[in-house]
Amino acid sequence: MQIYFARHGESQANLLHEISNRGLRHGLTRKGREQAEGLARRLQGMPIAHIYSSPVLRAIETSVILAHRLDVDYEVTEALREYDCGILEGRSDEDAWRGWQDLFDAWVLRHEWERRIDGGESFYDIRDRFVPFIEELVERYEGTETNVACVAHGGVYWMMLPVVLNNVTPELISRYGFGYTACIVAEWRLTGLFCV
Repeated sequence: MQIYFARHGESQANLLHEISNRGLRHGLTRKGREQAEGLARRLQGMPIAHIYSSPVLRAIETSVILAHRLDVDYEVTEALREYDCGILEGRSDEDAWRGWQDLFDAWVLRHEWERRIDGGESFYDIRDRFVPFIEELVERYEGTETNVACVAHGGVYWMMLPVVLNNVTPELISRYGFGYTACIVAEWRLTGLFCV
């Protein structure tokens, strides 16, 4: 089995530079839809049986485009949602982004996993929804030729892919980035999931 971890296309929130990690407020831009179409073209011919999507609009819209092009079903799951930034949600000011960066640095640089923004999630909260979902996919499809795609967000992938993939580190993601509609393919082996 393989899992394709794909990021959504460019969204209106990205252009507005707004923290928008909940609900159905900001969809894809025209460029974001084109990026999703490009991802669909890259994935055509790959044996993807099902798509799982974050419940945030930009990821759902990306998933709909992929599902249509690949002729597969998609399913929305809370497990793939971008991490919640609490009281910073909906803001685009410098103070909000300083708060976002401080949280990011607390997790990535100082391993302060319990840190959170008021009303938001800690690293542990994200792990507690993301990791069991991936483990469930592995349990369901291990030993089969079934491949699935997950459409989510740069932040949740930055934090969680090093947790679930044996050969991916935060430094590796930092070096290569995780741009719009980037896709990491992971394969299940006897000792776990590996980026291939």
